[in-house]
Amino acid sequence: MTPFHDLADYMALPRVLTLRLSGDGRRLVAVVRILTADGKKYRTALWEVDPAGVAEPRRLTRSEAGEGRPAFLPDGSLLFTSARTDAGGAGEEEVQRLWLLPAEGGEPWRVADHPGGIEDFAVARDSGTVVFAAPVLPGGDDARAERRKAAGVTAILHETLPIRDWDRHLGPAERRLFAAAPPAPDGSGLGTPRDLTPEPGQALAGQSFAITPDGATVVTGWWLAGPRGDRRSELVALDTATGERRRLAGAEGSDFLRPVVSPDGRHVVCVRERHGDLEEPPDETLWIVPIEGGEGRDLTPDLDRWPYDPIWSPDGRSVYFAAYDQGRAPVFRVEVATGEVTRLSADDGAYDLVDVSPDGRHVYAVRSAIDAPQAPVRLDADGPAREPERLRLWDVPELPGTVTEVTATAADGAPLRGWLVLPDGASATSPAPLLLWPHGGPYASWSPWAWRWNWWLMAARGYAVLLPDPALSLGYGQDFVRRGHGCWAEPAYDDLMRITDAAVARDDVDADRTAVMGGSYGGYMANWIAGHTDRFKALVTHASAWPVENFLTSDEAYYFIREFGDPAERPDRWAANDPARHVANIRTPMLVIHGDRDYRVPIANALRLWWDLIRHDVEAKFLYYPDENHWILTPGNATIWYETVFAFLAQHVLGEEWKRPDLV
Repeated sequence: MTPFHDLADYMALPRVLTLRLSGDGRRLVAVVRILTADGKKYRTALWEVDPAGVAEPRRLTRSEAGEGRPAFLPDGSLLFTSARTDAGGAGEEEVQRLWLLPAEGGEPWRVADHPGGIEDFAVARDSGTVVFAAPVLPGGDDARAERRKAAGVTAILHETLPIRDWDRHLGPAERRLFAAAPPAPDGSGLGTPRDLTPEPGQALAGQSFAITPDGATVVTGWWLAGPRGDRRSELVALDTATGERRRLAGAEGSDFLRPVVSPDGRHVVCVRERHGDLEEPPDETLWIVPIEGGEGRDLTPDLDRWPYDPIWSPDGRSVYFAAYDQGRAPVFRVEVATGEVTRLSADDGAYDLVDVSPDGRHVYAVRSAIDAPQAPVRLDADGPAREPERLRLWDVPELPGTVTEVTATAADGAPLRGWLVLPDGASATSPAPLLLWPHGGPYASWSPWAWRWNWWLMAARGYAVLLPDPALSLGYGQDFVRRGHGCWAEPAYDDLMRITDAAVARDDVDADRTAVMGGSYGGYMANWIAGHTDRFKALVTHASAWPVENFLTSDEAYYFIREFGDPAERPDRWAANDPARHVANIRTPMLVIHGDRDYRVPIANALRLWWDLIRHDVEAKFLYYPDENHWILTPGNATIWYETVFAFLAQHVLGEEWKRPDLV
């Protein structure tokens, strides 16, 4: 038996989130999510991992509140955020504060507080200057929060967009950036913070930032309101002494995001996203610009992939990044002077890059794959492409099956591919029932491991799981994305049916016992499939759009206007992408799942879908979560999610009697 055969064992598996390398390259700290003793929540803790892969890992922090966002000071001490109290417990309100763990070990102490909590921070490599992000009420009146609480006021008066993000309301507080001197050795905390961004509105909402090694300049994305509810992000530099703001990069129809400062503090590399419009889909590239001002340039103009996670080499001559590619997300290096791109990883992994060792020899990353959860690894930085070295943390859990690839050909001749997870025991004499599982996005790919949507739990119950990359998927070039632009349903639907045909043609897959399950865009595709074929025995749709105009209630409504146009001006485009127009054709039993705090695909979508299924006499069930968001995050609710899905599929695919989960 594997941990995937028992939901309690699966929920208890530790999960690596992020890594941070010290400036001297001698220490590597991981943030690990672990289940609390009562099994009701997940908490994070900091673990030290040997960068050489020799010594055993050791846990650095233990508190009820958990710890995250580690960053090293020049003297080797470690800063992190936590809602812990000085006694190590959790505060009454989980407000994040900044803590310091001395380089020589011992107990951490609190070095910075803010009434609204500290959301993020960065440390200058040489000076130790700390820049942190914190929410502040307009006018800088922190006492207003207490007056609102005393008066029982929760109302928010909005005057600009956006107003929500994923699962949280924006406002009335504004995200601001503060700069402070590093903590004093006497334990007195950071220097007096300087507000670098008074009255920013929502310009910094969700933006990441970086600081130059000398601590003199912060570089951040900065949102600007556009016409008709649109917006775009410029890249700006802030002087940490005066707060003076300078524009570094910006262009109509583009966002400049996620900046990273070069080791000499002279350049910034960031991701430039060109907005999609009615004619062309979005596209992403790496953009480099001088910090002191001047023309920027495309660092990867000939790369037909979307790069992410750029990090600099210590000498500033190269930038490392990852990009989706054929169902993987390898590590690449691009030479700053020439734009030459080299692939460094030769495996099936998907990488989140962390840093490069000070001697330039190794790239550190978090690696995962369809058959491996996230784990710290290191790669040779100079090539050629090779397998990574896994660093010691804990053993990979045993899997209840194997992975292979399935290929097919689209109607327009484009090659199609996907992963096929096969359960142990699947064979010609005992073929496995098949789950078609379209991914979210839609600009995504089945490449990394997923804890929330885990196919191995399905394999442990005997299902084969098809994880395909249809039109709009990343990793196959911009023309592959373009195949589905403005028409999210039909090309992807045809691709999914063709690759499903290829999967069920195998003798170890049962063509007569098939189902579909998907979340977000994958749920949207499940809805479309429901109205266009009855070949499947059951469909599970999670956080899905229905009808398509409900996209306009999303926290990113402007994004869908770019894709489909104004519905008053292009009703044909919206109608062509609307699964709700085909509700009368649905004959397949459906399980609808949604969280009330989902603001990316709001609950109105599920309520309307549920009502439409009932009034058309479709056999359906609705699993509703009052306090979950686009994902289902708490262990108990996630367990119920899987138990309900298992029971629903067992009834309709395996022919078993319906068994209602005990706690719903």
